[in-house]
Amino acid sequence: METNSGNGLPRLDDMVLFARVVEAQSFSTAARELGMSKSAVSKGISRLEERLGVRLLHRTTRRLSLSEAGRTFYGYCRQALEAAQAGEEEVTRLQEEPRGVLKVNAPVSFGSLHLAPAISRFLALHPDVHVDMTVDDRVVDLVEAGFDVAVRIAELPESSLVARRLAPARHVVCAAPEYLERQGEPRSPADLVRHNCLTYAYASHGPEWPFDGPNGPETVRVAGNLQVNHGDALRSAAVSGLGIALLPTFIVGEDLCHGRLRALLPGYRTRELSIYVVYPERRHLPVKVRAFVDFLAETFGGRPYWDREVHRETG
Repeated sequence: METNSGNGLPRLDDMVLFARVVEAQSFSTAARELGMSKSAVSKGISRLEERLGVRLLHRTTRRLSLSEAGRTFYGYCRQALEAAQAGEEEVTRLQEEPRGVLKVNAPVSFGSLHLAPAISRFLALHPDVHVDMTVDDRVVDLVEAGFDVAVRIAELPESSLVARRLAPARHVVCAAPEYLERQGEPRSPADLVRHNCLTYAYASHGPEWPFDGPNGPETVRVAGNLQVNHGDALRSAAVSGLGIALLPTFIVGEDLCHGRLRALLPGYRTRELSIYVVYPERRHLPVKVRAFVDFLAETFGGRPYWDREVHRETG
């Protein structure tokens, strides 16, 4: 028999045939177990021998026996089948229980203040999951960056991502009592032009703060001596008495409750965004992603905990 080693790797289905024939010690029995005809099994073994360029089985009318090459090759076939079976079982387990690496992206402040503690509880429930979280206030491409899921606080544009709303993201105009003692308290949005307003660099509305009040929507262009790209830094500046800030309640909720900041303009509402969990659209959503999304919805759904105590304060 001529060597045919240049034709590439053996076909996996022929390797399965060979292993089944060896274990059954019969072409007929192997064919019956595989739901094939005896001639198809025989052709598969012949094709495999031709590809390898060796005799694998010695055939007589009464029995089959392995050649030396066949005995060696059977060992590798058995390993391949066991690895394939183990892989199938592992994939099945992945779809039964959350496990594996979960890559998460989130805004810096929300990620550190609220998502990180929530993830600790999630991991206690699902110890076979390993979370790799990246915090970044810039919007990243989930697919390109390889993230499984992200938390977004925005008015989401149309996209191929699947989005599930978790909670409202209410904003409040606020300042420290000592600032208000020095500079006075604004009574209407128009008064803000006379104040030192601290701005967030990534705000979609820029330095123009939107309001909805007794006379309908209005926008005020504010200015001040600090612009920063980090919500926590903006909050610290406001608490220190530097000026007035427009901040989400998930950052300043405790400050409002404890008097470190005061909510201003109670008769006016600022624009309300939403907190979403987003993930790439997939036909078969991994169990780890589904479990995490459901967990976030349960944790932050309804009126979020950071708003419950400040509702009376902020109106």
